[in-house]
Amino acid sequence: MRTEIVDVDKSFGEEYGGRYAFKEITWAKRSRIIQKHTQYHPVSGQVVNSDFVAIQAETIWASLKEQPARKPISLEKLLGEEDGVPVELGELFSKTVNKLCGMTKDEQRFLFEPSEEADHIQRLQGFGCARNSVGRQVNLTSSQPKQSRSSL
Repeated sequence: MRTEIVDVDKSFGEEYGGRYAFKEITWAKRSRIIQKHTQYHPVSGQVVNSDFVAIQAETIWASLKEQPARKPISLEKLLGEEDGVPVELGELFSKTVNKLCGMTKDEQRFLFEPSEEADHIQRLQGFGCARNSVGRQVNLTSSQPKQSRSSL
């Protein structure tokens, strides 16, 4: 598995200066991180919501194999909104890890943007039909008994 070394100067702060080593994570590990922080539609299986920050922080944390002895980076620090890592340092780590772990632009777009298909499914459900998870058309009104007209 590939490794990237990042030497950080003290421009991000004295505490962050030093050598960081990142190692490529497995496909299974990356998939589990993504799935943990992604909400799927129960019927269509489409992505409804993803916590991009949590996915990125856990991916950085999983691939971080070496850091300065004072251990300035933790998962809590990566996720921290008030006491987190500096933006530029987080971006540097993100860029390094995305290059190592192969998160393509298409994968990011798929995972982190609400799908147009979810809107389409909601519109279909409003009309009384939608596709089930197997892909066949299901008409929700067909299960209702039809009124019969009797002629007098």
